[in-house]
Amino acid sequence: MLSEISIKNFAIIESLDITFDEGLTVLTGETGAGKSIIIDAVQLLAGGRGSQEFIRHGAVKAELEGLFTIAEQAHPVIEKLAELGIDVEEGHIILRRDLNANGKTVCRVNGKLVTIAVLREIGSQLIDIHGQHENQELMHERSHIHLLNHFAGDKLTRAFDNYSDLYERYRKLKRKLETADENEQQVAQRIDLYSFQLKEIDAAALVIGEEDELEAEKQKLQNFNRLYERLNTAYLSISGDTHALDWVGSAMSDIEDAASVDKTLKPHAETVATSFYSLQDTAHELKSILDDMEFDPARLEVVEDRLALHTSLKRKYGKTIEDILLYRDKIADDLENLLSRDERLAAQQEKMEQLLQDLEIEAGELSIIRQATSSQLQQAIMEQLQQLHMGKASFKVDISRKAAGVFDSNGYDNVVFLISTNVGEPLKPLVKVASGGELSRIMLALKTIFSKHQGITSLIFDEVDTGVSGRVAQAIAEKIAMISMHSQVLCISHLPQVAAMADHHCLIKKEVEDDRTRTAIHDVVESERTQELSRMLSGAEITPLTLKHAEELLTLAEERKKSFR
Repeated sequence: MLSEISIKNFAIIESLDITFDEGLTVLTGETGAGKSIIIDAVQLLAGGRGSQEFIRHGAVKAELEGLFTIAEQAHPVIEKLAELGIDVEEGHIILRRDLNANGKTVCRVNGKLVTIAVLREIGSQLIDIHGQHENQELMHERSHIHLLNHFAGDKLTRAFDNYSDLYERYRKLKRKLETADENEQQVAQRIDLYSFQLKEIDAAALVIGEEDELEAEKQKLQNFNRLYERLNTAYLSISGDTHALDWVGSAMSDIEDAASVDKTLKPHAETVATSFYSLQDTAHELKSILDDMEFDPARLEVVEDRLALHTSLKRKYGKTIEDILLYRDKIADDLENLLSRDERLAAQQEKMEQLLQDLEIEAGELSIIRQATSSQLQQAIMEQLQQLHMGKASFKVDISRKAAGVFDSNGYDNVVFLISTNVGEPLKPLVKVASGGELSRIMLALKTIFSKHQGITSLIFDEVDTGVSGRVAQAIAEKIAMISMHSQVLCISHLPQVAAMADHHCLIKKEVEDDRTRTAIHDVVESERTQELSRMLSGAEITPLTLKHAEELLTLAEERKKSFR
């Protein structure tokens, strides 16, 4: 339910904090006091269309914030918020919307920034606002099948779950087939392209790590003369005429002799000996290397061509050899799929035909349950219309089939609520009923039936009782009170019969302070209710007779509420 709302700098409201309770809350007050402005604020908070004109004159922005309390963890809005990564603690959901003078709107849900579309989707699951001239959820044909499903209850749930699983498989396979149904010329072009690319990559016989080896070999070949000269000089320095190795050998003999006299010199003798033999081995290896070295210009050309091939392939298929080989594997798989496309499509088409047969059976089961349920719903709606003094009206749930082979998430049924408000008049879609008074009563009849099924936490009626009086007004008041047994109801009304049924009564007033008009709200306590109802009855002067009438209304309302609670 809507527990609290904070409104700042909105229209003529400077600052207003309102706390709401469960049951029926009626808002009354003089015309123009700002009752509908409060509902406008709630509507914008739930994602309604905003405008800079809503911002109070002189303010830079309007601020709206509402706290909703959800008692059921299974409520669909909890699942939706989880999908968006928005945490819900202790069942509290805070919607906030700021309207800025520069035209920008900022929306938040539990502190997280969201788009207007997301705010609207969440708000639609929390609040249902019905005004005298507005088409709400019950007035949209697309919602009628969902309402019939809810009314069917557990009888439909298992069959619907079976159908939903099957439909999801059908939907995914259908999307695959649609994606695969490409132009044959485009497929042929892709086969040619992949075949060429695969042949080019395979012909290169790429090896991971080869590029580093080629770069090293290229470096050696390009600097052959420098490398040969340096190795030859080093060899001559060790074993050439300078006899460097001989001198080290002589030093080794001398220090070994000295170590035979002074044992502390033995480590030094070992070091020199190790150096001598290492130099000797190095000299032999250098000589072998020099003997094998031969400059090969053709090999340098081969290495450079190979590296150029690597560069060309990397430019086409990937930044590294690893990337090229990964791309090669991918196009090989794609090519195989394309070449086996006809066989694969035939198998998928066969699977699709089987799914369609299964969908036909499951959707038929849903339709049978809906057909059986529709008569129960029709009877329930007609009983409600009778109680609202529309006994001559006729109501029908029209169930028709979509075109053969056409399915959606609800099966193959189209569901439309039809009504005729006068004897002899044909049944017409509910959305085409134009009379304001009749539309209000039809809406209340539907709300009475569906309020327990829709999952909406708060219902708001904005002067839906306009244009009615007498026994119809009393019937409307009782229906609104009955709806409040299953959902929180906020109702703006000028009817004393509706106000008398309220569990909570708020009086909206317009005040002038410092030459500025602002809206204020006052909780009408029990001792004040008779006075306020008397004012609503008389319209001007409160008399002993109107006070007595008001007391009678309150007494009657309490008796009526006890009878259906």
